Amino acid sequence: MVGILEDKDRIFTNLYGLHDVGLVAARQRGAWNGTQLMLEQTPEWICDQIKQSGLRGRGGGGFSTGLKWTFMPQQVGERPHYLVVNADESEPGACKDREILRNEPHLVIESCLIASYAIRAHTCYIYIRGEYVFERERLEAAIREAYEAKLIGKGNIHGWDFDLHITHGGGAYICGDETALMESLEGKKGQPRLKPPFPAGAGIYGCPTTINNLESITVVGTILRRGADWFASFGRPRNSGTKLMAGSGHVMRPCVVEETMSIPMRTLIEDHFGGIRGGWGNLKAVIPGGISMPMLPAAQAEEALMDFDDLAGRQSGLGTATLIAMDKDTDLVRAVARMSYFFKHESCGQCTPCREGTGWMWRIMERMASGEAEMREIDMLLDVASQVQGHTICGLGDAAAWPIQGLFRHFRHEVEDRINQYRAGRPHVQGGRWNLAEGAIAP
Repeated sequence: MVGILEDKDRIFTNLYGLHDVGLVAARQRGAWNGTQLMLEQTPEWICDQIKQSGLRGRGGGGFSTGLKWTFMPQQVGERPHYLVVNADESEPGACKDREILRNEPHLVIESCLIASYAIRAHTCYIYIRGEYVFERERLEAAIREAYEAKLIGKGNIHGWDFDLHITHGGGAYICGDETALMESLEGKKGQPRLKPPFPAGAGIYGCPTTINNLESITVVGTILRRGADWFASFGRPRNSGTKLMAGSGHVMRPCVVEETMSIPMRTLIEDHFGGIRGGWGNLKAVIPGGISMPMLPAAQAEEALMDFDDLAGRQSGLGTATLIAMDKDTDLVRAVARMSYFFKHESCGQCTPCREGTGWMWRIMERMASGEAEMREIDMLLDVASQVQGHTICGLGDAAAWPIQGLFRHFRHEVEDRINQYRAGRPHVQGGRWNLAEGAIAP
């Protein structure tokens, strides 16, 4: 059985901030060890090592990190190359990247240098969520230390000129999309761009750009130190490595942990998160990775593995691996209605299906939560969700549709029961008829 990860194999050795976060302590834990040797290799070698490790995007996309780097031009012309690190982390339930920023800032800086060298960039921007003020201050202090120690900057000891900048977002969820993030970074309204052109061809300021999630970048230094085969030895094929995973909701011990990919969801919940409030038998549903992922019922959660392929096969997704557990006291219909409001509120309004569809879905979900909807509106809602999904510039339309689809895939009966209960004893309600024999409303 996969898991539990041994301490000797952990990348994030100061995840809980039990030790000093400064440069001296970080070096004692292994940061900046062998960085010079890595930068003496070719950029192609680094990309090949990351591809061989099986590292896939840790922000939810799951695309091969090393392969993504190879999309950058092999030669640097008049347009400079840029690396952008996405630390926006604005999805409800997601809470892993902030622990990296707080407690492992030097791993971040070192890996940014290595990744920038691999894509031939001399400048990196880290885009941090607007509310992450303390995390920004921690990272800024670490960057000052790195500059003072000549680890980064012009004429640094590694021989690759490299500048690192931090930019704060305005708190918009839409800027988690890489193209909206670029617009925001350039000082414009955070709205997604059409593709093509893709960022590797024309990113920030019209220059070749690679954008990676913070966790995807931070593990690079350790992978190269310990070897691609070491990282690939964890998890199932195509789902390699270790991963930060979080548990919130109705678990006894909400926290963030580093574990192997493909660990059974039940093992993760019971061994790391203290189990479900009231015991495993009290579990009703689990959202595997932030609220945009479709929920799974307890029966599937008991068998599911925390990796990309297993959860995709269950019509859900790993997302950021920040799961939310809900016990049998949870009103799932009301919960999804609240999620729908979030996506409606965060829509930038650029795409008509998203601008109109998210508001429409939220209003119908509110009526379903109270029972005032009609039975025929269930299929109508699912039809609208399918019209929004896949028809927008960015993934927000998909994210708005998936929770609704997950609810009706597994818990449609709860919505139907609520509608029937609301109509009971209300013969005047449209769509109901009075059953003289039974003395009750029939749908």
